[in-house]
Amino acid sequence: MPELSVIIPVKNEEKNIAALIAAIQASLAGIDYELLVVDDGSEDNTDQEVLDNADHRTTLIALQKNYGQSAAIRAGIDHAFGRYVVMLDGDLQNDPSDIPAMLSLLKKGEWDMVAGNRKNRQDGYFLRKIPSRIANALIRSLTGIRLRDFGCTLRIFKKEFATGLGLHGEYHRFIPLLTHIQGARITQVDVKHHHRIHGQSKYGLSRTFKVLRDLPLMIYLSHQRSNKKTKTIIAAFCIALLLISGVFLSISSVTSGPVNLYKLVPGIILIVTGILLIRLAFILKRKAADFRYRQKQVPYSIRQIHRPRN
Repeated sequence: MPELSVIIPVKNEEKNIAALIAAIQASLAGIDYELLVVDDGSEDNTDQEVLDNADHRTTLIALQKNYGQSAAIRAGIDHAFGRYVVMLDGDLQNDPSDIPAMLSLLKKGEWDMVAGNRKNRQDGYFLRKIPSRIANALIRSLTGIRLRDFGCTLRIFKKEFATGLGLHGEYHRFIPLLTHIQGARITQVDVKHHHRIHGQSKYGLSRTFKVLRDLPLMIYLSHQRSNKKTKTIIAAFCIALLLISGVFLSISSVTSGPVNLYKLVPGIILIVTGILLIRLAFILKRKAADFRYRQKQVPYSIRQIHRPRN
């Protein structure tokens, strides 16, 4: 059984594979590891490039079609045998030379996950860096997890926490938060980051909007995990107060002589706000149940697995 499982989800990265595998082999010399490359429905020669450059440590998992990065990572985790699991992108922007130091820190036992922070991020400023900083600040403020970079794929965990992620959909963006929900102790270290030389980025501005779309559910799950009943009671009380205040203002605006718009309009706004918050609570509860159900399902189908050569 290897000490470390290296998981790399790839799609149309044929020009990066050879250099990536060579960098991993050089960086992890002296470490007992396995490399799992998960091809998420590539339309180029990525599969063949992996096979041409594979050694006895390399496994290629070719998925039936493009399922998305979350499913590809999940497939790698499901087939990993290492005590520790590390993830990195297949575009050569993450640097495998950072892995040994991260593994050493994790093995000291104080942490369950070591995440990477792209200190000198080599991406576009307006379409990548600014939206990322906004999303990172928002996640920090709403979850209390003090990480500087939630989007860096380079991260290493103890295997049990990787297995507990139950990734599906597009929730790979919240891996640190999903790990935190399991009770993991998380730290972050600065890592190197490089320009993409070959191929096209799979990320864009839409990623930020998807984070904002899914963030309320992640916060809801986090609160459920920590059993914060006091905050739930306070929230319910505030919603009830909104509704009662709205009803009171609305009634008083039409029963004390001429209609008083200065009372009626705020009253209606408070009532509508209270109703919307109640509806949001029911939606999040339903989505949380669906999330847990999908965590137990296998979100991918495998076309073929190429095992290491002896």
